[in-house]
Amino acid sequence: MSEKLDLSKFEKKMIIRNIQESDIDEILKLQLKCFPGMTPWKREHLESHLEHFPEGQFCAEFEGKIIGSCSSLLVNFDEYDDRHTWDDITDNGYITNHDPEGYNMYGIEVMVHPNYRRMKIGHRLYEARKDFARRMNLKSIIIGGRIPNYYKYADELSPREYVQQVSLHKVYDPVLSFQLLNEFTLMRINPNYLADDMASYQYATLMEWNNVDYQPNTKRFYKTSYPVRICVVQYMMKQISSFEEFAKQVEYYTDVASDAGSDFAVFPEIFTTQLMSFLDEKVPSKAIQRLTEFTEDYIELFTELAVRYNVNIIGGSHVVEEEGQIYNIAYLFRRDGTIEKQYKLHITPNERKWWGISRGDQVKVFNTDCGKIAIQICYDIEFPELARIATDKGAKIIFTPFCTEDRQGYLRVRYCAQARAVENQIYTVIAGTVGNLPQTENMDIQYAQSAIFAPSDFEFARDGIVGECNPNIEMVIIGDVDLEILRRQRQSGTVNQLKDRRRDIYSIRYKKEQ
Repeated sequence: MSEKLDLSKFEKKMIIRNIQESDIDEILKLQLKCFPGMTPWKREHLESHLEHFPEGQFCAEFEGKIIGSCSSLLVNFDEYDDRHTWDDITDNGYITNHDPEGYNMYGIEVMVHPNYRRMKIGHRLYEARKDFARRMNLKSIIIGGRIPNYYKYADELSPREYVQQVSLHKVYDPVLSFQLLNEFTLMRINPNYLADDMASYQYATLMEWNNVDYQPNTKRFYKTSYPVRICVVQYMMKQISSFEEFAKQVEYYTDVASDAGSDFAVFPEIFTTQLMSFLDEKVPSKAIQRLTEFTEDYIELFTELAVRYNVNIIGGSHVVEEEGQIYNIAYLFRRDGTIEKQYKLHITPNERKWWGISRGDQVKVFNTDCGKIAIQICYDIEFPELARIATDKGAKIIFTPFCTEDRQGYLRVRYCAQARAVENQIYTVIAGTVGNLPQTENMDIQYAQSAIFAPSDFEFARDGIVGECNPNIEMVIIGDVDLEILRRQRQSGTVNQLKDRRRDIYSIRYKKEQ
């Protein structure tokens, strides 16, 4: 009678398990075989994967040898740009951006030893990911997949056409065809995804597998944002000797705003009166007349700075002579080189008495690459009708360059700017001058505390103050305002001043449009 057959000697064990630190050297060698010509992992990459998300790193072990592996991390995918790159989503391969509370698993690599393909190794690794996603109640698995056969068709097919042909099974792609078979659906095609992926011409198919068992179990939700960065310049008025010296100070602050990635740099009202400090003219009306001679220099300076530093500039305001009248005008210098202007509408007693400033007569709202904005110069912000008109015209931010000589005057501007933000559910920005010009009549002393204000509600900054300068010190503040939060709050905030207006019993009529 023959002995009982020992089946163990025929067994060949295939194990799918989590990667361990002792596997790293073997995985590094495997990658060189799987992706020749592409930049391989470094040991510190894989060590970082195990440090941040060990349960999301899988390998296939066959007969004690690692023949496949896959790496991943958890993210909240809504927080990433649609056109993200591999470096963006992996933090350059280190996955230090892994979010344990994330609800999307993002797969960043799958590889199978060339000698062991056609053994469903990749499929087994994908199934390990899916099991993890179901077990952890993740919403989906997202991958940025290479299209490594695209180079064969690039002369005749666009990436979209190539993907379509693969989807119709008319063309075979080892990665995309595999992903489609594993129930992944195409979301989009991302260019410049992986810098060293020459075979794919750096394109990747962004694909998703949805967990049909997913059950939302928190209050967590994600919405888009529309951030706008503002740099407010609290400008020091001091003695200078030339326009060139003025230009250097202005360029310095523009550079500061640009370095911070600002969308707007905001200067104060009539800060160009600093030029009067070297004009040697004692009679205020004559000094202001001479100041208007710098108008073209002023406009050329700010236009050039806006373009060169790629920042929209609210150029404070400047006194300009037009048809025998002198106006206080605020300019918007867009970073595309175009220019707009807003005349000051309400003239203070001092401006009339000392300089003979004339009134403008139109409320303007300007289109920018950051939405619609308005400029209301100093005293104008103290008239609530103007802000309401600008808001009704679509403004989301009102910029107020101002110049006040004492705390009382400053507080009038500040309190009214804050009130306008609340009344109209908008952001307001005030930028003032500090310092003194001892030899310049009507500009001898200054008081300011520049700031950025928001409506007062839960999603906005505490106290409705996005940021503020220290009083009477030359400095800047840089703050972000979010136009998407503004839009949402106008629809569903604690209060809705714009929606709840009693139009049945009152209205504001803007005569300029009659």
